[in-house]
Amino acid sequence: MVFGSKNKNMNNKSSARQKIKFRIRKKVNGVAAKPRLSVYRSNAEIYAQLINDENGFTLASVSSRDKDILAQKVNKTEKSKLVGSAIARKASELGVTTVVFDRSGYIYHGRVKAVAEGAREGGLQF
Repeated sequence: MVFGSKNKNMNNKSSARQKIKFRIRKKVNGVAAKPRLSVYRSNAEIYAQLINDENGFTLASVSSRDKDILAQKVNKTEKSKLVGSAIARKASELGVTTVVFDRSGYIYHGRVKAVAEGAREGGLQF
């Protein structure tokens, strides 16, 4: 990936987010006892994963496309809060109480913040 591209067609917003994401990932690392809670936000949906970076696999994942969350007719921010509480529920089933939050270069605001608040209300600590 080239950061200082001379191509005028390159999306500066997405390349700036990639820089932020890589800077965060240098510091944030998930282990088996304290996995990484990674958030991906698209325009319509939001996804959350618990990732063990030592072994390189996903412990649990939840998205706003899951049937129980999709069935509820609420706005995107409230769906994000439901995703946070659902990932906290799955984490407690796995015996995980503490995680490291990875916002993936997104600003800690709106839907990303709602996932974090939902996870905290569900019992996760970070």
